Amino acid sequence: MPLVYLGLGSNLGDRQAALDGACAQLQAAHCPVLRRSRNYETEPWGVLDQPRFLNAACLIEVPLAPHALLHLLKDIERTLGRTPTRRNGPRVIDLDILLYDGIQIATEELTIPHPGMLQRSTVLVPLAEIAASVLHPVTGRSVADHLAALGTITGVAPYPPGLQELR
Repeated sequence: MPLVYLGLGSNLGDRQAALDGACAQLQAAHCPVLRRSRNYETEPWGVLDQPRFLNAACLIEVPLAPHALLHLLKDIERTLGRTPTRRNGPRVIDLDILLYDGIQIATEELTIPHPGMLQRSTVLVPLAEIAASVLHPVTGRSVADHLAALGTITGVAPYPPGLQELR
């Protein structure tokens, strides 16, 4: 089955419960979560006048084609209480397909790899935790290389505060 990396985010309500709920619903939909990063509290991206986000990344195994997975993610978002808002605005949950089994897709509805992932530390920091050596299918460079190319990272911190990396 294809392996897919997802980005998860929430900045409204119980952010932790939203991320956990999304992973539980993926499991229930026969998309097992194989790895999950720590949570990171992050500054908003795009629209700055909104609460801070809780972000994470996960690796799932999917029995679905890319567009079917997108529809499942949208259904999970609705189930968890996401309602339409302005682009990059506040949301209870946001689930993005970052990488899908090394393929590239560009349709009106879906672009894989995620078009903004290489510019966002809020995506690359958690993704690098679980997929540092994974290659971006367009650039051929690793997630760790792309994260390093961003330079100094600010506005992204493990959550809860004081959480130390386990070795």
